[in-house]
Amino acid sequence: MKHKHFILITAMTLALSSPALAQRGHGGGPPAGHGPSAANSNGGAPGAKAMNHTDMSHASPGTVLSHNTAIAGKIKALTNEDAATACKGFKNLGQCMAAAHVANNLNIPGGFDALKAKVTGTGAMSLGKAIEALEPSANAKSEVKKANKQATDDMKEAETNS
Repeated sequence: MKHKHFILITAMTLALSSPALAQRGHGGGPPAGHGPSAANSNGGAPGAKAMNHTDMSHASPGTVLSHNTAIAGKIKALTNEDAATACKGFKNLGQCMAAAHVANNLNIPGGFDALKAKVTGTGAMSLGKAIEALEPSANAKSEVKKANKQATDDMKEAETNS
């Protein structure tokens, strides 16, 4: 029994103390926000950490929107709402952007607000299920795929323009 506890404590100590193990990158290369391709949204201040499109799609909407006015403007154009208000309740910016694109692409009855209520409200459902509920004639799977690509493209564009 003591041996199992020792292994568990050793594993936890290594996991928590090793920076390489603590960082969860997606793919190879330097940690997100580092390296020559990282865009710097704060005017290039030395030592400042930039947010790349992967950071943006997984960070909380409020965090990204405070750093990137291009994304905020795109969301406002898609939803006709202040970006922070539009994205409130979504787990991350990628979800918000995708939902905004779906609402626009399909001209969802009730618009973005109806879709947002299905995805973030009581009894929240996936974007695909929300599409099926609000626009049953649409191919939900392909619409989600299309909207996710549009959202990723928007974030890449904002990264290169910031």
